[in-house]
Amino acid sequence: MAIGSCRTPSSLLVCLLTVTLAGGLTPATATAAPRAPALPAVGERWSLDLAVGGGDDVNVRFGAGRLRLADAHPTRRNRPAALGAPVAEGALLAPARTLAGPANRLRAELTAEASTGAAVGVQVRGWQAAGWTEWQEAGTAPAVFDRPVTRVQARVLLTTRDPKATASVRAVQLTADTTAAPTPAPTAVRSYRVFATREGEVGGVTANGRTIQPRDHFVALPSRRGLSPLNSGDYTVRVCTTSGSRCEYAPVWDVGPWNTRDDYWNPAAVRENWKGLPQGLPEAQAAYQYGYHGGRDQFGRTVLNPAGIDLADGTFWDGLLLTDNAWVDVTYLWTGTGPRGVIGSGPLNIRTGPGTAYPSRGLAATYAHVPIQCYVSGQTVVGTYRTTNRWNRLAGGQYVSHAYVSTVYGGTVSPC
Repeated sequence: MAIGSCRTPSSLLVCLLTVTLAGGLTPATATAAPRAPALPAVGERWSLDLAVGGGDDVNVRFGAGRLRLADAHPTRRNRPAALGAPVAEGALLAPARTLAGPANRLRAELTAEASTGAAVGVQVRGWQAAGWTEWQEAGTAPAVFDRPVTRVQARVLLTTRDPKATASVRAVQLTADTTAAPTPAPTAVRSYRVFATREGEVGGVTANGRTIQPRDHFVALPSRRGLSPLNSGDYTVRVCTTSGSRCEYAPVWDVGPWNTRDDYWNPAAVRENWKGLPQGLPEAQAAYQYGYHGGRDQFGRTVLNPAGIDLADGTFWDGLLLTDNAWVDVTYLWTGTGPRGVIGSGPLNIRTGPGTAYPSRGLAATYAHVPIQCYVSGQTVVGTYRTTNRWNRLAGGQYVSHAYVSTVYGGTVSPC
């Protein structure tokens, strides 16, 4: 964004950000500069309600017609717990909206104020048959999905590294319409070996607003693109020891370690930052092992380990039975397709066969979305949702009882 395109009283930038097809940002009052193309008359358009609603909203408040950070001083309750960076963040999660018809492009108009050291932005995602897309920025360019979506959701982000800096949002308007779609992304699920650290931080608050409990079950990744809303597993990973002897399916509830814009599991064309790195290589690992970016993270801190994932204590100790930080194999399950079962009551044992007498090989956390290959009949189990002898087979020939699965989506599950 060119500074000259906004009014700048002292250090304050007051901008009406109008996202156009060409990706330009133009103030509503601009007259000297050529005008960007106007938003199309067609399409579905609506405004976000910026009133703070509840637990899904993190460190934000609404008053005098503006959404602001509730506390601009970085503490363990208003920054991603896994991050530890000197930055205060806030997020407002808007309710999902069902569209009048399928669309594949979302444009955002953001009326906001951000002084030096602060930032505001909007991210959006869309619902497809296989689940939610990753979150995309809807700032300097529209978000374009590779397939039409029928529901959309937006979240507004505010960030400051200086407690004296100000950031506020006065209005957000979204427009959904259709454009030529890019080539659909490959549907093969992505999996990489990365270094895992234990998050700890009991009593701290995750990026999606959860107060961390002792022996909690979730993970943190260094990008908001795969951050699940509170009490959901829309973005779930399967993390396994390198021997494959233990695995856990766990929701992504926090952002970190080290970075916040490093979706390293994505190809360069999609990756937010560090596009020159190989797909699957976290920036922190490249910085630590090879001196990439001067050995520092996006905040300028010296990287002290190569971590690409943080594990909550329950995932670390109980799911994987780890005693120290270690290399693990991580599968980013939302990058694949097929039927998914939502674990409604956990952590649930993953067993080597369709019965409780079979050994446990790990856990599936509450809210985790687990890909189901097929199902078999086995021991009858009285569970939270039903009494059944159905056991769902997961990857690696492992099983979970259907008695604890709240719902299945993304396709039909067939007998094995």
